[in-house]
Amino acid sequence: MRILALVPGGIGDQVLFFPTLATLKQTYPNAQIDVVVEPRSQGAYRVCNTVSTVIPFNFRDRNSLADWGNLLGMLRDRQYDIAMSLGKSWGVAVLLWMTGTPIRIGYASRGAMFLTNPVPLNPDQYAACMYHDLLQGLGITTPCPPLAISIPKTDLDWAEQEQKRLELPATGYVIIHGGSSRVAKEKGIIRTYTVEGWQRVISDFQAKQPTLPIVLIQGPDDAEFVSAMVDKFPTLKTTAPDNIGQLAAMIAGANLMLCTDSAPMHLAVAVQTYVLGLFGPTSPAKSLPQSDKVAAVVSPTGNVADIDPEAILAKVWGQS
Repeated sequence: MRILALVPGGIGDQVLFFPTLATLKQTYPNAQIDVVVEPRSQGAYRVCNTVSTVIPFNFRDRNSLADWGNLLGMLRDRQYDIAMSLGKSWGVAVLLWMTGTPIRIGYASRGAMFLTNPVPLNPDQYAACMYHDLLQGLGITTPCPPLAISIPKTDLDWAEQEQKRLELPATGYVIIHGGSSRVAKEKGIIRTYTVEGWQRVISDFQAKQPTLPIVLIQGPDDAEFVSAMVDKFPTLKTTAPDNIGQLAAMIAGANLMLCTDSAPMHLAVAVQTYVLGLFGPTSPAKSLPQSDKVAAVVSPTGNVADIDPEAILAKVWGQS
């Protein structure tokens, strides 16, 4: 059996789709499962062991008919038995129909007439559960399993050496991801907390837990943020993982992660590190599961920058 999933979106969307892939693999253990994802999200599948082939396609680009034709030809040649899509556009539904796949699953929205097994869309729930609902199209009604990832041994080894380089104790550390992706900024979704706010949080940590190391994650777009933080607090430690596996391994070694609503937050959930997420325009109920290992601080204005650092510290020290 061959199964295809079209999964547009960023790395966070891919990680949230992992439970659906896990249930598919459990239900059809001998199936080959392929995914079509945007090039920026390919790296997510470094920590997913249920997928056979990752096919890159930029859903966000202004693709020509030739681009769509090339993708369609590739998918038709692979002769899938089941195809599903997280996309809600009629164009994606038409694409699935044109592949000739006998079972086509998607949400009952625009283009549903091109699907064989449309399922109701319930966006008012944890996103991983919303994606898992697609399996209703196959008669699968089991609960959505928790987020989980598989970190390659090479990345675990890298993290071990990185922790030694940073002289991090076996008792753990706090890890902070304060940045926001370039794509999010281009879409006008600003999820970066202020330098001043983070500095207030770190200052309080250092006053109350002076021996607890604080590690900043430096991603491709975080150089300015990290530089400003280190200038203020020279004892801060920084790490710059090369891939999602290394990042996940560093998060797994932490006692607590502080971050904005982002892909690293979902990784923290997957490796079961305590995580406190800062939310602006998005809802914690849609981005975080019900768990005693997750907490959220929501901006009163919808802008992450307007979160009072004292509200963050109250959550950290259990005062609210």
